[in-house]
Amino acid sequence: MVRPAAVYIISVAAELAGVHPQTLRTYERKGLLKPARTSGGTRRYSDRDVERVRLIQDLTQGEGVNLAGVLRILDLQDQVEALADQLADAQDAVDRVRQEARAALHEAVRRTGAELVLYRPGAIERHPSARRR
Repeated sequence: MVRPAAVYIISVAAELAGVHPQTLRTYERKGLLKPARTSGGTRRYSDRDVERVRLIQDLTQGEGVNLAGVLRILDLQDQVEALADQLADAQDAVDRVRQEARAALHEAVRRTGAELVLYRPGAIERHPSARRR
């Protein structure tokens, strides 16, 4: 997964999220946030980080979830996002294979000049018209 651009210093990120900069440091210490760092060690926050802080605030203040629960929720959310990315990659791979198979089939038909029929062993026995005999 590509990391979003980290562009905000801690004071700007805190203001955008509506929290004190110390809150961001606490969230980082507890493992809730992982801001990027410059070569000099300065924290840099992305829009995604700011949204994550807002979600943490909603969960803790609005829903009454403690920080350990928030950490678990965020971990599960990250896992879901990673799995969704993997699924999208797999679907793309399946689409590519289908396109390649269709191209190969069309090329085989063009070369032979004959129609090709897909054969699946056992398909005749399973077909409803085969049962009527």
